[in-house]
Amino acid sequence: MLATIQYNSRKHQIDLSNPIDISMPLRASKENVNVWYIDEPTIEPEEVDDAIISVEKGASVNFNTINFNPHAHGTHTECVGHITKEVHSINENLKQFFFFAELITVAPEKKDDDFVISKKQLQFALGNKKRDAVIIRTMPNTSEKKSMHYSHTNWPYLLEEATIYLRTKEVKHLLIDLPSIDKEKDNGELRGHNAFWNTEGKLRKEATITELIYVPNRVKDGTYFLNLQIAPFENDASPSKPILYQIIES
Repeated sequence: MLATIQYNSRKHQIDLSNPIDISMPLRASKENVNVWYIDEPTIEPEEVDDAIISVEKGASVNFNTINFNPHAHGTHTECVGHITKEVHSINENLKQFFFFAELITVAPEKKDDDFVISKKQLQFALGNKKRDAVIIRTMPNTSEKKSMHYSHTNWPYLLEEATIYLRTKEVKHLLIDLPSIDKEKDNGELRGHNAFWNTEGKLRKEATITELIYVPNRVKDGTYFLNLQIAPFENDASPSKPILYQIIES
């Protein structure tokens, strides 16, 4: 099934028959991806009036309660409310859900005791391309990312200069396969988040950061049509399901 989309005065055909899901599933398991020093998510049948509401236990329906943290337990999309005293909701600020996105693959570089993504690397990967969204796949890229426990691992991160560069290119939506665009333990500075959302100037309330995605190696770098799906949580972040579609030039 093909759809025709007009973008920058050009018409493009989008292949809707082959969606590429780059989200991670949330599982009630220790094998679920995990970060920020908390336990795994739970999905358990609710108990009402001493009855366990589960078909297996004799109820007519399954009625599970899910306990999880969007930042810690899977693919999530966050807005500037993640780092501001003022409350900002992802559900209120993300009002458009379809974007032209550029998928790039980057091998973080060694810097002192860290591995980082620099402005120069992003410049090389993006060139003169102008995109609403940028998706960063980091190397090495193994399926272990989907069950990785990231706490105390000092994962790779974006240098502040890199996020400033993305902001100046007017990238509104940044997606990455790491737990955070910032260093795990940075004394709360969150330089990347602050730079991307421009907290020292006019807040970019419409801009989002999506973390803990997983892009399979079979998906080639290039331009895609992105559907950034969230749950309607009135919260700084929501679990999300970004879907890519291939573009067939018309």
